[in-house]
Amino acid sequence: MATGRCITLSYGIISSADVGPIEDKPVRHFQPGTKVLSIGSYGCNFRCTGCHNLEISWGVDALDELARGESKAAFVTPEELVSAAIEAGVQGIAFTYSEPAVWLEYVIDVCDLARTKGLYTVYVSNSFVTDEALGQLAGRIDVLCSDIKSMEDQFYRNICGKADVESVLHGIELAQNLGIHVETRTNVIPGLNDDTANLLRIAHWIRDHLGSDSPWHITRFYPAYQLSYIEPTPVKTLNAARQQALMAGLTSVYTYGDKGCDCATENAPVEQILPGWKQLHAVNKCSQDCCGDEGILLKKYERTLSVAFDANAEQVQRLDFSD
Repeated sequence: MATGRCITLSYGIISSADVGPIEDKPVRHFQPGTKVLSIGSYGCNFRCTGCHNLEISWGVDALDELARGESKAAFVTPEELVSAAIEAGVQGIAFTYSEPAVWLEYVIDVCDLARTKGLYTVYVSNSFVTDEALGQLAGRIDVLCSDIKSMEDQFYRNICGKADVESVLHGIELAQNLGIHVETRTNVIPGLNDDTANLLRIAHWIRDHLGSDSPWHITRFYPAYQLSYIEPTPVKTLNAARQQALMAGLTSVYTYGDKGCDCATENAPVEQILPGWKQLHAVNKCSQDCCGDEGILLKKYERTLSVAFDANAEQVQRLDFSD
């Protein structure tokens, strides 16, 4: 029976969790040297053809299981999550891996509780969100790390499946005006958004709208999904973009020649991160070549007492999205 109400399927559903430095988000101008508990759920409002974690970022199968009531994914309350962060000895919580806007209600509840416990919060996003959503995050989220994928609408339509440059830039600038610390990043893809004019326009926009000292992170593309045919970004392209940005007046420009994704690196056992839960499935390597054997953890959990878990059983699967 239709009620006219929208009900979120992903509230409290954790797909991924890891502990690592805030610099890996990448965030360099807020609480440097501290660690965050990074978590993600399922779902994204983009459909990027070069996505390297479709299993969680799109989460089609996982969300379908949730809709059918057949999911074994963990339900972790805000209280449990914040307690886990405190026990892990981190200073903040980062919402990443998937688009946090799709489980905004959970983000808000976690942020409210985290703030009372002295934890900061990081929101890693594509910034294709409404003013109302950003307004609800103001005073709750400490840091926005946002993509600026291109200055061309055609890129967003063809590569991301939707969105437009103006809406994304508006969201980023609004977040800063609302008092959220903003850092931006651009994943440079050869032949798609690596032309000098496009990168210079991004640098100029950051300088003019966020400030000359606003951090810009320029990351390297690695082949993934439908863009597997494209070679990794030449390091010289990244360095040239940085020099161009510095000449344009930006003072805090960082390049990343080793990887182009925000990957889990410690691979800590899930029970160390979320006490009381057992790991059922894991993918220890994302489809990008940059991560080696330490990629994003794709996990599903079930309460320890509700499942007989054989520590010696084959519970680890590797997913390949290269086709």
